[in-house]
Amino acid sequence: MTNIEKTGRLLDVVDLKMYFHTRDGVVKAVDGVSYTLDCGETLGVVGESGSGKSVTALTIMGLIPMPPGKIEGGDALFRGESLLNKSEEELRKIRGNNIAMIFQDPMTSLNPVYRVGRQIAEPLTLHKGLSKREAWDRAVELLDLVGIPNPEKRVKDYPHQFSGGMRQRAMIAMALSCDPDILIADEPTTALDVTIQAQIVELMEELQSRTSAGLIMITHDLGVVADVADNVLVMYAGRPVEYGDVDSVYYQPLHPYTWGLMDSLPRHDMTEKGELCPIKGQPPSLIYVPTGCAFHPRCPYAQDICRTDEPEFKVVTNGHWAACHFSGQPDFTRANAACAGVSA
Repeated sequence: MTNIEKTGRLLDVVDLKMYFHTRDGVVKAVDGVSYTLDCGETLGVVGESGSGKSVTALTIMGLIPMPPGKIEGGDALFRGESLLNKSEEELRKIRGNNIAMIFQDPMTSLNPVYRVGRQIAEPLTLHKGLSKREAWDRAVELLDLVGIPNPEKRVKDYPHQFSGGMRQRAMIAMALSCDPDILIADEPTTALDVTIQAQIVELMEELQSRTSAGLIMITHDLGVVADVADNVLVMYAGRPVEYGDVDSVYYQPLHPYTWGLMDSLPRHDMTEKGELCPIKGQPPSLIYVPTGCAFHPRCPYAQDICRTDEPEFKVVTNGHWAACHFSGQPDFTRANAACAGVSA
């Protein structure tokens, strides 16, 4: 794979809202998400299950069925052009070519009745105009690039003949086959052992450095984000609650939800008797989102204003955003917070 120089702004997501209209009510899956992505930049998107991370990505890709989904507001601009106003035919030319996605479950994302090589070669014939022979040869090269042993033979295998890690690598090969400008990786290391996880992350970093692609890493693994991300977006109940560069978010978090995510992880300096501090309670129903700050029922620092007024998502310090009524106040920092009697 040759090095490809790409520069400039790739993606602007502006106050994006995606709701699902169901018999039980309106599910506010994505409710006002904004972020940007530049060439060569990695954005980590973190949060509990149901926070809207994957739905945001699928909305950008135009992969949400409508109905029941409906875009209630906002926009997603790829190189200045709205993706939400494009026809299905126009989106098909972009998907897999300019914007590619590694889906959560490679076993269900790969077609079980087609050989792996054919599935990798297909976007090359559709988007790049390669002949079947050229596309097949390129598929072999890509499998070799992502570390599949004996790619000339394995390219003829079916998905069920691959292990979980190999299927994930095949999905990466497929996503990168057309040298996309944006790669969206949705939980790319889920259900993989730690050795394979490290290899997958290293592979994506290496390939990103070759193509200058923008990478959106959607994950629960805060360790992965710390290793690879330039900026971090923290989501809760379909909304952004914190955004900034990785050092600011990790070392000077401004939102109690981010504190909870950090404190629920084991630390290298913990003693044997040290206890983790989980976030109490469960994420709210996205049909009945709590009034005010959506996190207030689980926040040990909630006050009356948190229950009635929704906090503004705003810049607190240079380039560091948060949606908390008390963010930035000297007496309301993680350094002064306490969890279960243990200093946070």
